[in-house]
Amino acid sequence: MSVEAFAPAKVNLTLHVTGRRADGYHLLDSLVVFPDVGDRLSFAPSDDLSLEVCGPLAEGVPTDASNLCLKAAKLLSSAKGARITLEKHLPHGAGIGGGSSDAAATLRGLSELWGIPMPAPAAAVSLGADVPVCLAAPKAMVMRGIGEILRPAPLLPTFSMLLVNPRVETPTAGVFSALAANGRVDNPPMPGMSEGFANLADLVGWLRVTRNDLEAAASEFAPIGDVKAAITAQPDCAFARMSGSGSTCFGLFENATSADAAASAIQRSHPEWWVAVGEVS
Repeated sequence: MSVEAFAPAKVNLTLHVTGRRADGYHLLDSLVVFPDVGDRLSFAPSDDLSLEVCGPLAEGVPTDASNLCLKAAKLLSSAKGARITLEKHLPHGAGIGGGSSDAAATLRGLSELWGIPMPAPAAAVSLGADVPVCLAAPKAMVMRGIGEILRPAPLLPTFSMLLVNPRVETPTAGVFSALAANGRVDNPPMPGMSEGFANLADLVGWLRVTRNDLEAAASEFAPIGDVKAAITAQPDCAFARMSGSGSTCFGLFENATSADAAASAIQRSHPEWWVAVGEVS
């Protein structure tokens, strides 16, 4: 028996940095969604634990014990084996939780393969702050604390999302250090969302009074302004922002036709960039 799992991109529609704990971890307030763009994993029985990485963005992904998939497997059970294959489609160091989503998919897949329970979010956060929210995928979530405090998001409309990455990695620790050096780490939280949003226009109206507090800091490492400008310039783009700690930016569109047209235009202008389109529903 083999098991398959999908690891979707994690996109922070908002990312408010509201404080910092004594141990250095930053406190967040974020609305997270999962478009249907991501990595694919398969898990097969084996006496030993192994990882093979393939796919268009496999280059540079470690296959040793530093990989979060293997760390996730060890968290679930230190005594069981499996042959893990990771088909990599998401760029790494990109602010869309590729490694964290892979780890969450590994926990789901091996839980099924091995017939053992999933770990609690408090245990999963030891793998990374984004892993607990990725365990909830594809449900949109509000994420607080250092990533371990989760609740379902209010009702969101269905929309298309354009993702663009300039193929420049942003170091998460470096971005947070730049924020601490040049900006505030005790910013206001997100405004209230009531019961949800009837359509994309309502959601965008709310997003315009929210923030990604890491955007300026990430711009010290990657051309965030250029990527956002390229997305914003596309016809029918309702809203654009950076996700996570960068360097991926997203654009919101009413439908896939408009998003696909924007993706094609950006890919022609910037063939060196990574560009993808997904649906959020």
